[in-house]
Amino acid sequence: MSRTCNKIILGLMLSAGMLTAPGCVGITNGVNLGPLAIPIPVSPYFQDQEELEFHNHERYERVPIIGPITAGGPAVALDPPSDDEVMQALERARPVRGGIPLLWEKQRNNVQIVKCKIADYVDPPRFIPLIGMAQLHHAHYKCTVYFSERTINGWPVPYTLNDEEVVEVVYIDHNHFHMCGDPEIACEF
Repeated sequence: MSRTCNKIILGLMLSAGMLTAPGCVGITNGVNLGPLAIPIPVSPYFQDQEELEFHNHERYERVPIIGPITAGGPAVALDPPSDDEVMQALERARPVRGGIPLLWEKQRNNVQIVKCKIADYVDPPRFIPLIGMAQLHHAHYKCTVYFSERTINGWPVPYTLNDEEVVEVVYIDHNHFHMCGDPEIACEF
């Protein structure tokens, strides 16, 4: 009788120890996802796409709010678009990314960018929600990109196409707000 009692006590102690033990016992403190808890490898391509989208959103898809235009001062726009911004806009218009190495690739070489301001004007003051009284300053740029394009096809018949004189035009708008106090006094220019 004492042996069976000892076995029962030992069994209860082992089961209590297994229930409270950390590790892969099968019982978790939260929601158990079952087979969905197994990590699935993700291609670096998708991670690069997410990082590129965040980069564009953080740098180029926001409208800055700057101080008021001084009375009698020039209402000139902020900096012209950077080369990176022009190439990102060209990539959205005519993508090159996503080629398969040794099967199909496209390259842009000898890139030259010419930026021309085609318009620079300021709207009259108005009330903008979440900002207050402000003026919208528009600056429109025509960016001409000269480059040589190389297309490499590796299968079924390998060949390379070289286009030495490619010209692409990208239009970029730089808009930003100027804060404004009294629309009839502070924003006159």
